[in-house]
Amino acid sequence: MTGKRAGERSSRGPRIVAVILAGGSGTRFWPLSREARPKPLLAVGGRRTLLAEAVARARRFAAKRDVWLVCGAGHAREMRRAAGLAADRVLVEPCGRNTAPAIALAAARIAADAPDAVMTVLSADHRIPDAAAFAASIRRAAPAAAAGALVTLGVRPTRPETGYGYIRLGRAAGRAHPGLHRVARFVEKPKRASAERYLAHGGYLWNAGIFVWTARSILDEIESKAPSLARALAPVRLAAGRRKGLATALAKTWPRLRSAPIDTAVLERSRRVWCLPVDWRWSDVGTWASLAEELGVNGAESRVLEGTALLCDAPGNLVRAQDRPIVLLGVEGLAVIDAGDALLVTQLTRSGAVREVVARLRKEGRTDLL
Repeated sequence: MTGKRAGERSSRGPRIVAVILAGGSGTRFWPLSREARPKPLLAVGGRRTLLAEAVARARRFAAKRDVWLVCGAGHAREMRRAAGLAADRVLVEPCGRNTAPAIALAAARIAADAPDAVMTVLSADHRIPDAAAFAASIRRAAPAAAAGALVTLGVRPTRPETGYGYIRLGRAAGRAHPGLHRVARFVEKPKRASAERYLAHGGYLWNAGIFVWTARSILDEIESKAPSLARALAPVRLAAGRRKGLATALAKTWPRLRSAPIDTAVLERSRRVWCLPVDWRWSDVGTWASLAEELGVNGAESRVLEGTALLCDAPGNLVRAQDRPIVLLGVEGLAVIDAGDALLVTQLTRSGAVREVVARLRKEGRTDLL
């Protein structure tokens, strides 16, 4: 592995910058998540927005000027306000093109200032209660990233989840990097039987979509493994390097890009990917069911997110009230989410299908509810 020049690392370890991706809309969190107020701007199970929590985690290992945000044009002002970042630390995509272009954009801009700084990629809508343990994991992965590895964090699974991708661990990375492993392969979201087998096997981890590498390393690997994407992004990378004309380059280039996740575009093709297994609690809060589990909802316990609710013989429910009390009597395993202009009632086990509701509302022209 190469990438860090001798003498560039301080005694405290390499410089770490954080890139927070906030491009998703979170359709499965309808009716709270809307086009005008996407999931990162929601306070879900806490007082701060998910984005503000992500920034707070990043600040545990990165200076404020070393925290960057990538978001869409439609929410840039609200996102910057929620993140509390300077305008020049917010990179605005003209339209969504998935994680590979977003990461390349951030890497190109960071490379202009610090090409060998360790770049941590985070999501704006994850929940990680133990922020201290999270920061310790990032610092643990940083030396390998500084040496040229592309490190992904793998969360030890606690259930046979079919909504996550998995990482199969390969051999240990070596004595110089204890605890890290090479990645044998990435696995797409599996069927239930496969997920149960992965859990029993023990060598599979949830792919959390949290990455640690240098800007130089990921740009080189994009050029090597996704050359068409690299060519398409060349004007953006040139403008970012000059720190001039970036908005113009984005406006011309971004709409023509193919949407591509970093996993399939680069990481699944790379031989430089290592994994750091972690044991702390993590959730992508992708559905009302995953939030319910994260908040401790089970067969005996319910949880009221907000407002007033009366639960009578009603265990295992997740409730969010708005301007009126909600009463549940003799029911269990439900998500009851009142957004004022819309009320969602669904079995928690079916909450992943909420995106189908959003699709139907769009088809029927109910833009007032989107």
